[in-house]
Amino acid sequence: MPNRKHPGVALVAAIFAATLVNVAQSSAREEGRLLTATEVLEEVKAMPDVRLPDTLLAHAYGIAVIPDVTKIAFIFGGRHGNGVLAVRDKLTSPWSNPVFVSLTGGSWGLQAGAQSSDIILVFTTKTGVEGIAGGKLTLGADASVATGPVGRQGSAATDMNFNAEIYSYARTRGLFGGIALDGSVISIDRKANASFYHKSGVTASEIFSGQAPAPPDTAQRFLERLAQATGTAIRTSPAPQADVAATAGQPAGAPTAEPARTYPLEEQKK
Repeated sequence: MPNRKHPGVALVAAIFAATLVNVAQSSAREEGRLLTATEVLEEVKAMPDVRLPDTLLAHAYGIAVIPDVTKIAFIFGGRHGNGVLAVRDKLTSPWSNPVFVSLTGGSWGLQAGAQSSDIILVFTTKTGVEGIAGGKLTLGADASVATGPVGRQGSAATDMNFNAEIYSYARTRGLFGGIALDGSVISIDRKANASFYHKSGVTASEIFSGQAPAPPDTAQRFLERLAQATGTAIRTSPAPQADVAATAGQPAGAPTAEPARTYPLEEQKK
């Protein structure tokens, strides 16, 4: 008699195969989002006259890049986009591995139409980064936000002090400048983070502090562009900061590794 497989075994195999396909597609989607964010950084940095002021970037404790934020309006409007956020404990520290986030906001009034913009948020204080209680931050309420200055004039304007915790920028149809985002909400994209880092339930705090698994190589290119834009050391490996070797026994004059820091961005699930 022919050897027949039990229907239950075939069903389990089919489900397992479908799960692997979904995981692969999901991971590819997040890597694509990260690559697009990297391209936005490269293109904005290449703008000679209209770009983020170097002084502002040098004083950033966190930078979020959210490409292709879509705004649709007909009297009542809304915007939504997905991107990545990286932070650092000190202005001379390497940037953390990226965390996936989403931006959502609404507006009302006499308006109509649709447009897509690349949004960049620059966090100038630790409070602005650490204030994402429960994985969510409302711009203008939980943290002060202002339209960011651009070009040489903007660089001079930020030399003395920073009056806002977050400065917001947008590139729309080739034009680049500050944008008002009061009332918009930044949320931690837990599903995307779990897919990208291949760990169910991974938190933003674990990723920022280097306690999450090492990310794919696409994270390294983003971190390199971010380091170049902000004038900080380039991390040579996308591995978590917690995996950096201890400084004990290093030759004199060798650079020391930054200690891992816990960012209280999310309330741990009980």
